[in-house]
Amino acid sequence: MTNGKQTVAVIDYGMGNLHSVASALSHVAPDQNVVVTSDPAVVAAADRVIFPGVGAIRDCMAEIKRLGFDKLLREQIATGKPVLGICVGMQALMDHSEENGGVDCISILRGNVRFFGENHRDATDNHLKVPHMGWNQVRHNEHPLWANIPQDSRFYFVHSFYILADDASQIAATCDYGLPFHAALAQGNLFAVQFHPEKSHTAGLQLLKNFLHWDGKA
Repeated sequence: MTNGKQTVAVIDYGMGNLHSVASALSHVAPDQNVVVTSDPAVVAAADRVIFPGVGAIRDCMAEIKRLGFDKLLREQIATGKPVLGICVGMQALMDHSEENGGVDCISILRGNVRFFGENHRDATDNHLKVPHMGWNQVRHNEHPLWANIPQDSRFYFVHSFYILADDASQIAATCDYGLPFHAALAQGNLFAVQFHPEKSHTAGLQLLKNFLHWDGKA
């Protein structure tokens, strides 16, 4: 806590505009201290951690490993403090991604990141654009981060690769884009989402608000 405020650290490893995440957090919780930082000491001292990301997974993983943030994330999760992964941040938490010819990830969550495909189609053979970009319904399982968010709420996605988790107990939400995929995963004090809550209007802001009040328990 800083001056009576809770500190939320948004990890900055040089991939993406993190200030939209910080701005959304400040909007839902103006009384909390939100910092965008690449300083491991600031992350370690924070009450909560957000791990976002956009772009190619090879570049993301190269920077994460160069900066030692893979070890830092493991250490922060081990403390029991709430941690939220977003978009490529979620994908980086998995075992392996098919992107860029195949890239090993951090392996905190079990499962793989797969490509939708160049000729992706739905069940009635309609062509679906890749990347999956725009609003889609999310079917969620019971978890504190879904409080006050109606079932099948729409969230904003931008991704060409999707996650299939190995452990069914970790699946916190599913979505469908020509095939079912896992839109959110939860393991203890770690929660991760494929969509962008900071761009998802009411439902996304509610999820961020829930995260800021979450005690890290299911």
